[in-house]
Amino acid sequence: MSNEKSSIGFGLGLIAGVVSGIVAGVLLAPDSGEKSREKLKSAVCDLAEKHSPSIQDAKKKAFESIDLLRYKLEKQYKKFNNMLKSNKMRKAKELESSEYKL
Repeated sequence: MSNEKSSIGFGLGLIAGVVSGIVAGVLLAPDSGEKSREKLKSAVCDLAEKHSPSIQDAKKKAFESIDLLRYKLEKQYKKFNNMLKSNKMRKAKELESSEYKL
């Protein structure tokens, strides 16, 4: 599971790095603003079109990991809550039995 998480993180980091590099390259180029914006728009559209399946796959895996984590947290919360209720009931029974002994 941790290897899968690191792969997703690496992939998202790689995509973010590529996009950042393209943006920086276009914005720092010695072209006019209009040409730079057009190049940036074209590059981003090409990148999104080219890597759309990878992005969708990474997004799907991220949501699956979040759902799994949510499920595990809810399960632990219920377990902890039941343990607290159990301890409260035990204490109440102990108090009740000690009152009858008096």
